[in-house]
Amino acid sequence: MGVYNFTEAMSNVESAAAAGDNYNLRSVLLADGAGAVVGSAFGSPFPPAVYIGHPGWKDAGGRAGYSLASGVVIGVLCFVGLFGVLDALLPVPAIVPILLYIGLLIGAQAFQAVPRLHAIAVVAAILPNLAQWAHGLIDNALNAAGTSAAEVGMDALNGAGVVYEGLKTLGEGAVLVGLILGTMVTFILEKKFRYAAIASAVGAALSFIGLIHAPEVSWAASPAVALGYVLFGVVCLAYAVLPGAKEPVEVDESDIVAGH
Repeated sequence: MGVYNFTEAMSNVESAAAAGDNYNLRSVLLADGAGAVVGSAFGSPFPPAVYIGHPGWKDAGGRAGYSLASGVVIGVLCFVGLFGVLDALLPVPAIVPILLYIGLLIGAQAFQAVPRLHAIAVVAAILPNLAQWAHGLIDNALNAAGTSAAEVGMDALNGAGVVYEGLKTLGEGAVLVGLILGTMVTFILEKKFRYAAIASAVGAALSFIGLIHAPEVSWAASPAVALGYVLFGVVCLAYAVLPGAKEPVEVDESDIVAGH
């Protein structure tokens, strides 16, 4: 959770910068961490988070007071125990539209705030999150049917075209995996193969200790995936010595899909 919050905070500060609002990352992370410490002292198991969707809240008219008001309202609801009542009164379809709205804006911004050349890297970074989502849907469907993937069996799932193990492996640690894949593809597109190899080495290390592509942190958690990253890095180093890689692609930062 700590690693996820740290990564998510950096991503959302970057999202705010792309929308025209620059915040000091160190201050944001310190405030986030301090909030977690204070909350834990009062028995809260949930750390605060720099919530996604800055462009959407900004377009809707939200300002600095929005976050403060949200915290106060949620705090009051928790103290008086009204969340159960709200859960009974508000159907899920009444809540989902705002999440869909924010998701659409963030998805669009991911493509709008980068040069056209990097659009492929954005798609690559999204794939692990889609895998995690699909894996969750499969588990929920099987649970609703009173069974599980283990009971059905991998052979039966693979025979039906459901790549369950692949989705699970790709989706473990989806946020970090997306950063690694997006970085690798970006450097490849720019013909910076040595940097791509370094990013691949980072992916191998994270896979080996279980921060990505594994259900838990442990030594040699996902050696097969780690080896795949290593081999990919070797291929990148091989490409780095080719004549065409001597001159990296110059990215024009003004070549943005949509201006901000």
